[in-house]
Amino acid sequence: MSVLPDSLDRYRKFISFMLKYWQSDLLQKTASNAMEEDEENKDYDFEQTPEELVEDLKNMGPTYVKLGQLLSTRPDLLPDAYLKELATLQDDVAPIPYEEVHKIVEEEIGTRISKAFDTFDEKPLASASIGQVHYATLRSRQPVAVKIQRPGIKKKFLEDLDTLKEIADLAVRHTKTARKYSFDHVLEELSRIVLYELDYYREAQNLKTLGRNLSEFPDLIVPQPIDDYCTGKVLTMEYIQGKKITSLSPLKQLEVDYSPLVDQLVEAYLKQIINDGFVHADPHPGNIQFTPDAKIALIDLGMVARFTPQMQENILQLLIAISNTNGAETANVLIGMSEYDEETDLRSFRKAITNIIMESDHSTAKDLQTGRLVIHLNRLSAESGIQIPVELNILGKILLNMDQIVAVLDPDFDLREAIKRHVTKIMQTKVYEELKPENFFTMLLQSKKLAEHAPERLNKISENLANNNFKIKIEAIDEKRVTDGFQKVANRITLGLIIAAMIVGAAMLMQVPSNFMILGYPGLAMLFFLLAALGGMYISYIIIFKDENLNNKD
Repeated sequence: MSVLPDSLDRYRKFISFMLKYWQSDLLQKTASNAMEEDEENKDYDFEQTPEELVEDLKNMGPTYVKLGQLLSTRPDLLPDAYLKELATLQDDVAPIPYEEVHKIVEEEIGTRISKAFDTFDEKPLASASIGQVHYATLRSRQPVAVKIQRPGIKKKFLEDLDTLKEIADLAVRHTKTARKYSFDHVLEELSRIVLYELDYYREAQNLKTLGRNLSEFPDLIVPQPIDDYCTGKVLTMEYIQGKKITSLSPLKQLEVDYSPLVDQLVEAYLKQIINDGFVHADPHPGNIQFTPDAKIALIDLGMVARFTPQMQENILQLLIAISNTNGAETANVLIGMSEYDEETDLRSFRKAITNIIMESDHSTAKDLQTGRLVIHLNRLSAESGIQIPVELNILGKILLNMDQIVAVLDPDFDLREAIKRHVTKIMQTKVYEELKPENFFTMLLQSKKLAEHAPERLNKISENLANNNFKIKIEAIDEKRVTDGFQKVANRITLGLIIAAMIVGAAMLMQVPSNFMILGYPGLAMLFFLLAALGGMYISYIIIFKDENLNNKD
């Protein structure tokens, strides 16, 4: 996309933002501390505070607000204080005028508002960058929440994404920093998230899916869509009366024991992550509502995460290892699911992971340790040259938000102990899923294919054995390097023996009378001594300055 006059403002805003932050310590320093990072971060003299960064992103527009939310899942880029502030980043924008809301709703649902709804409040309940929510009642008197997408917002997002894509591609081509932190991949993830959130049809389906998956939890509510009044730009769903969990008064916390509710919420999220592979990926306090009848409502399903069966198993193993305070197993699981090159120091990585896990033992919800711990693991992996799956970054963000919610309802709640309690049930459910007929038949088909190809493969193996063509490739030590080393050793031993013989011979010749004298000593003996000295110096030079092992100690 070329730089046209109507896009100059987008480039101007981006360049001014980068001029402010590019040379700051914030973008040049990535924290590498262990569990005491918050204490050490107090000494960092960052020019911009986390709150200032959030405000700047809001001023840049809705695309950059979403980018900030995405950056909250990248612990390899920013310190904890900034990650936590970005994780709660919410847009606070002016509401859409009711005249436009009225027009959009009628165009989308194909009928007049007065015919579709008994009442429709002109004042919005909430207003965000992509859309805003209004309270209404259907003709059946059922209360509903109607979310309307802002006019022209999709075009604005796509224009901003085009601008960012140009700049990210340029940066990746010309800077190591951009390649190291995969700026282009961050942008791809941002584009995917934004396009999903702009499709209210998809969000309606997400509400249905999560509602089915959590139907076994009586105290958890997922508002269901009203299909007749849902389109790509209008989402009508059940109205849930509630307030942010973080607004719960301290007195209320003392009067009521919320630990069973917290335990149910934790189990529900473990089920989403490990069993369903379909997760409410943005559980910040604004999206987790506390209802008057002491239930929890999960709203705003625009942002969801999907985990493959293999990733579900990896996360299960990781959570078990963390809950058992098993640092070695935690490191093994992380290494097993990640990518790294031959130069990666796995031994140091394992040691660092073990130290972090051991230091985090016996932490409770009020310590906000669980999500923070996963963030630390992600950061340490990135700094060690280990490329972890993006799903673990998402998991860290989810748990970071969950820590805040759980800490309000039950500050002494032990999340690790809860994982231990629920893990048996989770594994039983997974085994049951594997025994379902469709999974059994898939395994049967795979076994059938193996049986069909087995005779052919065995025939090839036996034929190669019979013709002496069977080869086994083993990657072992470099035998040429070893033989060269032995040859060097043998040559030096031989030269050493010759030098020793010269010295012994010269000593014997010192006793033999001779007319050839050097410095008053027999000349031949002196020549042997000189040759022996030169040979000794030559060997010393080769050993000190030429041997590879001595030259490359580090």
